Amino acid sequence: MVKSIVANKLTTAIKPEAADRPTWELYSTCIQCGLCLNACPTYRVLGTEMDSPRGRIYQVLQVDSGRLPVAESFVTHIDRCLDCRGCETACPSGVQYGRIVERARTLIEHEYRRPWLERKLRNYFYNSVLPDRRKLERWARRLRFLQNSGLQKLARGTGILKLLGLAKVEKLAPKFDEHFYFEEFGQAFPAIGETRGRVAFLAGCVASVAFAELNRATVRVLQNNGVDVFVPREQGCCGALHAHAGFRDQARELARNNIRVMLDGKFDAIVTNAAGCGSTMKEYGDLLENDPEFSGRARDFAAKVKDVTEYLAKLGIKAPKQKVTGRITYQDPCHLIHGQRVRSAPRQILKLLGADLVEMQHADICCGSAGTYNVTQNELAMQILDQKMNSIKGVDPDTIVTANVGCVLQLRAGVVRRGLKAEVKHVIELLDEAY
Repeated sequence: MVKSIVANKLTTAIKPEAADRPTWELYSTCIQCGLCLNACPTYRVLGTEMDSPRGRIYQVLQVDSGRLPVAESFVTHIDRCLDCRGCETACPSGVQYGRIVERARTLIEHEYRRPWLERKLRNYFYNSVLPDRRKLERWARRLRFLQNSGLQKLARGTGILKLLGLAKVEKLAPKFDEHFYFEEFGQAFPAIGETRGRVAFLAGCVASVAFAELNRATVRVLQNNGVDVFVPREQGCCGALHAHAGFRDQARELARNNIRVMLDGKFDAIVTNAAGCGSTMKEYGDLLENDPEFSGRARDFAAKVKDVTEYLAKLGIKAPKQKVTGRITYQDPCHLIHGQRVRSAPRQILKLLGADLVEMQHADICCGSAGTYNVTQNELAMQILDQKMNSIKGVDPDTIVTANVGCVLQLRAGVVRRGLKAEVKHVIELLDEAY
């Protein structure tokens, strides 16, 4: 492994290719028992060993030992992984599979040359759009114009989207908000009544243009529970999508920025309503472990990160006067239940709302969203979604509730796909409505 030292913009650190390779210490903990197989969505659909956590770890071992090249076969099986981390919950040996697959993808990013168009699109999305708030806003405005002008419906009707191979992906597109949440950046929202806490709120990148109203609902819920909420102006993308895709250098830069602007002694916690964001921010310590300037601060930052449901449950939720009617089922976001080990908090909120909560089978199995997975691996993502919808149909709910924006979009697509009448909502939306 390379031990050379290189300079980056902010500090001197170990070259990413060395720091980010899957290591023996990570993958040797796998004892090949196979208890992870039934927890793996891709194995459940495809039934192939190389598309299971055990099979992927074996391939990583072979690559690291020089017996398998970083070529198309390896890339295909690693790309098919949702990084849902359900295998981590099932594993009796404590394998940190998420760290293995993210490092494998970083290795791929450094050593494998993807097709030209795919390479250009990935670089533009991850390195140009997501980190740049203005560019993200411009694209969101363009897409909102297409949605509002009727051109989107026209494109569907004429078959242009199908001709371009975009018909399936277009169905997953969120409805872009009229007023982006970026307008609230830099503002403070005081607690209602007695102040019980002070938090910094990470609003997210895509969530700020497609789920702005959910962000506003999250702030109102916190205020109603006696929490002062600050929305730091210079916050940016959390880096989750970058880390999952193998762009760990870029994820580090985004992490450093958020640490600078959000790590403050006056905040009890750093709160998010997106499970993927929270999971990655709780792992900033791993991401920056070789950074002499930021490693300690990254661990301090990670210790303060809380999912909004987790924070409210610990604080003690103010009981709303209004109750929820109808049958509800809850879908566990993977990076909340497996990444952050938060299971009971969202259910506590639903019970407090007086909901007729009916648990679905396999609530903790991925819905197929997984960040950008339902775009990049659309066919497989839809097969995984179909299995999820079978579980949902079994309880016949009026409302499907989850706690992550990506899951909301995926489940809404599943409702349309199956012709169900159920609504899909974030748990915080229900609590906000009750207040």
